[in-house]
Amino acid sequence: MPTYNERESLPSTVRRILDAAPELSVLVVDDNSPDGTGRIADDLAAADPRISVLHRAGKSGLGSAYVAGFRWALARDYDLVFEVDADGSHQPEELPSLLRALTDGADLVIGTRWMPGGRVENWPLHRRVISHSGTLFARVMLGSRLRDITSGFRGYRADALRALDLSAVHSHGYSFQIEMAWLVERSGRPVAERPITFIERESGSSKMSMGIVVEAMTRVFVWGVRHRIGSLGRRSAQRPATGERDAVERAGSPN
Repeated sequence: MPTYNERESLPSTVRRILDAAPELSVLVVDDNSPDGTGRIADDLAAADPRISVLHRAGKSGLGSAYVAGFRWALARDYDLVFEVDADGSHQPEELPSLLRALTDGADLVIGTRWMPGGRVENWPLHRRVISHSGTLFARVMLGSRLRDITSGFRGYRADALRALDLSAVHSHGYSFQIEMAWLVERSGRPVAERPITFIERESGSSKMSMGIVVEAMTRVFVWGVRHRIGSLGRRSAQRPATGERDAVERAGSPN
């Protein structure tokens, strides 16, 4: 759970997570929040052994915070790793549904807003348009089948994370979620989607910005172009040259 200035929502979100899934542990990754979120996280950890805190020197981006959390969990041999926002927009009561998807065999499960049973509450029209458009753009450019590739409410099997080169993942925000899901999807590992209800935060301020959106679209465009060029190169390498093809056809001819 990455945090930056989430002192108002953090205690209730952590409590709801542990009430919904008592078998889970919570790692708060705080980027030296100036509002004292890190100190509040320390107090929560002191009161409950299921809660841990990873303090970072400063605000270094959502993607790097998640990667730091992944490494922390893998080093301690956790089997499953989930991403949950601290602001309460992800409903902790839906964690058991994601947990079942992983125990049923998925290597990645994504809490999906844009599927039957999924919905969004208290979002203005422009946020819906950005989310829908970003998902459609990513699906077209990357050839993905995922219906909510930007969703940050998700869970991974530890083995799926170990198979990825996390040191090569440098994305932030939306693009981090897109990159991680696409890497797992491309690897051929099973990916599941489960409907969720996303509720816009009631306290604090959103970290979404136009810069994050532009970064995501730019990275997706570059990834998509490289993927297409790579696919064309692989197909060309597999196809015999004209002279070789003629020789193969003559050699294989029954006449």
